[in-house]
Amino acid sequence: MPAAMAGGSGGMGSGPRSLDCRSFWKAGAFEAPSAATRESHDVLETGDFDRARVHPKFLHTNATSHKWAFGAIAELLDNAVDEICNGATFVKVDKSINLKDSSPMLVFQDDGGGMDPEGVRQCMSLGFSTKKSKTTIGQYGNGFKTSTMRLGADAIVFTRAIRGSNVTLSVGLLSYTFLRRTMKDDIVVPVLDFQIQDDHIVPLVYGSQGDWDSSLKIILDWSPFSSMGELLQQFKDIESHGTKVVIYDLWMNDDGLLELDFDDDDEDILLRDQAKATAGTTKIQKEIIEQHISHRLRFSLRAYTSILYLKKYANFQIILRGKVVEHINIAHDLKFKKIFTYKPQVTHDSQVVSVKVDVGFAKEAPVLGIFGMNVYHKNRLIMPFWKVLQEGSSRGRSVVGVLEANFIEPAHDKQDFERTPLFIRLETKLRQIIIEYWKNNCHLIGYQPMNPQLKTQYKAAKGSGGPGHQFQQKSSTAQRIGAHSSSTAQRIGAHSSNLLPETYDDAAVFGLRTNGAGSGLQFSGQAQENSTNSASLEEDLVNIASDAELDPNFIEKLSDENISLFTRREELKQRDTQLKQTILELEHELEETKRKCSQLSTELQVRKSQQQLPYM
Repeated sequence: MPAAMAGGSGGMGSGPRSLDCRSFWKAGAFEAPSAATRESHDVLETGDFDRARVHPKFLHTNATSHKWAFGAIAELLDNAVDEICNGATFVKVDKSINLKDSSPMLVFQDDGGGMDPEGVRQCMSLGFSTKKSKTTIGQYGNGFKTSTMRLGADAIVFTRAIRGSNVTLSVGLLSYTFLRRTMKDDIVVPVLDFQIQDDHIVPLVYGSQGDWDSSLKIILDWSPFSSMGELLQQFKDIESHGTKVVIYDLWMNDDGLLELDFDDDDEDILLRDQAKATAGTTKIQKEIIEQHISHRLRFSLRAYTSILYLKKYANFQIILRGKVVEHINIAHDLKFKKIFTYKPQVTHDSQVVSVKVDVGFAKEAPVLGIFGMNVYHKNRLIMPFWKVLQEGSSRGRSVVGVLEANFIEPAHDKQDFERTPLFIRLETKLRQIIIEYWKNNCHLIGYQPMNPQLKTQYKAAKGSGGPGHQFQQKSSTAQRIGAHSSSTAQRIGAHSSNLLPETYDDAAVFGLRTNGAGSGLQFSGQAQENSTNSASLEEDLVNIASDAELDPNFIEKLSDENISLFTRREELKQRDTQLKQTILELEHELEETKRKCSQLSTELQVRKSQQQLPYM
């Protein structure tokens, strides 16, 4: 459990303070009752009338740019990733408990460079950003405010930084509850600074002592911590440098339940309202769909963060609730993959931009109709499984693509792109790529060919009652496997759907032939990962894969095999869970036995000592 739980359980003299409305989408319209007094008004706001003011409601309005709570979490992860250049090796996301009211809190912690007193004030300011690098993800200076306020009404930041020989600690409070409850007409952010002198933590006062004391009082009254000792306790696990963000008073849904579900999975954080029912002809098919990343990313933070970054960062980990998130590259799981090249015309005088687009069939094809383009920007996922074709269209079924579009800018919430002419041209091009890929390759997963040349070969093969002589010459592997059709049928799931294997580089091109005795599966033995400019490989692929007749019951058979494999996998997962539980129980029994043995040994030593006393 994060250190945010550490410390005493002191409470506020006036009792718990929170908003009456805890639903995010309604909190903006909530009007706080008039306060008898406006706390800390005189100290913090003296001399403020010579500047523009930002009403606290803007914090909520600004946060509505995040329609999706996971988008807000991704913003905070991006901040940690941007700290890799300052030595960050991890970011932890976990649950903690507010000891004042026993409510859950969301904690983010990284070991980046941290923020000095000036940096933490810039972080808390609206629209201020020093990130000008072409590699950093954040750039608008708005992500921290929008993301924290989207996840909860209040957030407190602990950061430790080393600048030269100076070691500073800062605490900043961004509390929508405080601002609304005290009827503030401006955004007031109390900040405390400390420095290390002779191994001691001492207050660092930039203004007056009165300002510092007032900020301390506000933070202790409106944060989960009741004393300065509890605040300083939060720096224990930050070590030499880093930042911790604690978000509390988390938003609830219309049913009065937290948006974020911490209870259903101890190793994940789930979105309560996003796990919608899925389509499927059978119960097992629905279960297969529900296990797929394209479905789980909607409500599972572990699934979403596993594909959040296109390339895995070296020496950096996302640790979710104590367990490292395993990185997934969607392009690596595609079968019959091809690489297309798109050269957008960004501006007339700009350099030529070349974008690689990986396109292939999902490993579960054709059983599951998963499709869409995964568009990244600066290694960060912006649009997962974007459906550039109409969902009802059979064209493009099971076709998945991956590309990194650094030539266009994402929207402020980093969940979409602005619909500029450049973006519309990209959408049109991706649609063309998918249609072309489907037209030339749909027969590889059991559909009738759409390419006129392939149709001719398909009809010729069907009319001859079996595969052509050319196909048999080209595929000696298919001849050997065809002699064992019964055993081959059992391997359909392993060679064609690639549902379970961890690598898919050996995905084979296959065809089915029909005879009086039944059907057998034939393989070309060639992995299909090539570029569209590899004309000779494409031509060879057509000749090999299309001379044989396709079994009309192919999809049904493949579906049965996949369902069988999925069922077997679930059984093995349950058995593995049971074995792990047994191991834990045995380890517990072993520890208990060791403890008892130690007690018995101690008692035995005492008795021996007592028996020897009369003789001494």
